[in-house]
Amino acid sequence: MATIFTKIIRGEIPSYRVAEDERFFAFLDIAPLAKGHTLVVPKFPAGAEVDYIFDLDDGLLGEMMVFCKRLAAKIERATGCKRVAVVVLGLEVPHVHVHLVPIESEADVDFRRPRLQLSPGEFAEIAARIESEK
Repeated sequence: MATIFTKIIRGEIPSYRVAEDERFFAFLDIAPLAKGHTLVVPKFPAGAEVDYIFDLDDGLLGEMMVFCKRLAAKIERATGCKRVAVVVLGLEVPHVHVHLVPIESEADVDFRRPRLQLSPGEFAEIAARIESEK
């Protein structure tokens, strides 16, 4: 069965896409720690999803980190944050994913904190700002 992330990639579940290429898809987290909190996922065929980042082959893992690096620069420019944290947790969805979280301090990456409640308009505006960055 396809994971929720595969369904998002296919467009079966709506998302706020910020970047995409032939191998990866990036979209805003719907329960963000900060405005611009983005998830990056590899594109896998349904039924072939990889759950654990360190089970990826070396080439795909390297490509994913380069994709994240380019996207982090766009997130920094779009949000004005000090840095973008890279977090790999992901026990809740069995599909490799990386969190890119705009931060001002290390305390901003505490996943026990209450999440932001944003309107669809706010999500759309943030996604458009990130996506339009060069």
